[in-house]
Amino acid sequence: MGMMSRKKKIVLTVVAVTLAVGFLICSAVIILKRIKESGNSNMALLTQRPSVRGIISIELMEKIEDLKETLREDPKNLHAWLKLGDIYFDYNKYREASEAYRQYLSMKPENPDVRTRMGMMLRGLGDFDGAIEAFRRASHINSKHAESRFQLGALFLQEKKDVNEAITAWEDYLQVEVKNARARWVRAEIERLKTMKEGEE
Repeated sequence: MGMMSRKKKIVLTVVAVTLAVGFLICSAVIILKRIKESGNSNMALLTQRPSVRGIISIELMEKIEDLKETLREDPKNLHAWLKLGDIYFDYNKYREASEAYRQYLSMKPENPDVRTRMGMMLRGLGDFDGAIEAFRRASHINSKHAESRFQLGALFLQEKKDVNEAITAWEDYLQVEVKNARARWVRAEIERLKTMKEGEE
């Protein structure tokens, strides 16, 4: 009886997630169409935001339940907290992912990758100040951590509408990531933003 109840609960959860994903995909199509119509100078930034990656399968829901059971038995299991957070991260479950990462970081705070992922989830929740703090902490932990610096600049530009802080964050990013395609895009974007600022003065 308990197994049947669990299966039924998982199936109902998958149905609910399917409906939610359908709504998000429709919204994303509308947003992308508007961006295409108005110019795509910020398209590369948009793609850096967490995106819908598909529907959580029944097998994955069972994996989540297994991880939760592991954590009920062993709340200090770092691997389980990280795995749970990463699953939720991949499917844009912002609140659940950020909570799993928070639990992980309470025991292992000096992990810049996890702190950056948590920042991205906090951004998805609209907690921009919390995300900024997470990105800055990650870059402080690792002076060569590129992702936290890039995400910080993207947040300042897109969410805070603060061009000066975005430029500062990205110039810092370019100190640690120089030659790849994203670095070239950021360098060009900085020049565009500076030119835009000069035109407003």
